[in-house]
Amino acid sequence: MATLDGLPPLREIIQAHDLVAKKALGQNFLLDMNLTAKIARMAGDLTACDVLEVGPGPGGLTRGLLVEGARRVLAIEKDPRCIAALDEIAAVYPNRLTVLNADALTVDAGALLTPPIRVIANLPYNVGTELLIRWLSPAIWPPFWQSLTLMFQKEVAERIVARPKTDHYGRLALLAQWRCDAKIVMHLPPEAFTPAPKVHSAVVHLTRLDAPRYEADFGILQRITAMAFNQRRKMLRSSLKGLHPNIESLLMGCEIPPTARAEEISLEQFCALSRAFSLA
Repeated sequence: MATLDGLPPLREIIQAHDLVAKKALGQNFLLDMNLTAKIARMAGDLTACDVLEVGPGPGGLTRGLLVEGARRVLAIEKDPRCIAALDEIAAVYPNRLTVLNADALTVDAGALLTPPIRVIANLPYNVGTELLIRWLSPAIWPPFWQSLTLMFQKEVAERIVARPKTDHYGRLALLAQWRCDAKIVMHLPPEAFTPAPKVHSAVVHLTRLDAPRYEADFGILQRITAMAFNQRRKMLRSSLKGLHPNIESLLMGCEIPPTARAEEISLEQFCALSRAFSLA
């Protein structure tokens, strides 16, 4: 079967290298090259960008990124079994693909790439949320990346884009939307993957803002939202009572009803409360 890049179909590569997906590594391989190319296009024009990919596995999305014109791809893969398959792709794209056999949680990827940089990945399920939070909370903002185009379990994707007064609204939505424009751009059923997971998946595209959407101290905002959502069924006057001895006055000064619950409060209101607390 012919492919866009002249390489064998992914199923043949998986068989040739005996790449059985490992549940312990959160692996679910996406084999349809039409889908991987479509995911790459969701990130926009890649021809002038370096791309960071985490968890490439046998290289389905990697190939999609290169076919779509990515200037250079840094693929970080923890599983040593996949490196030979990825090296075969690198041979077809000289100087455009660098494969690193490492744990992405330990790599300073920004130092290895040339801006502008975009992160595009079918993230391993077991580290996806942790990586996202790290990318959204660097010591200095703006970060090294322009955008994140990431595949998650559908429920995680919905948590990232959730709005107040919805079931999925929480700290992840606040962090993502404080510093980015975030939207779900694609849904994928379990049967799109090998092996098929038990859940649906979705691709989220996050475009960084040059500055956070509302002024707030990151540490204070994190503390307030943690206290509020750790007891999300309680009224704020109760869940935040350890924050300040006069918490009801602070809440009312920000036009937040003390009897409201965390899921009812907007990002703008949480940021206002964090500013009020910093001045109290």
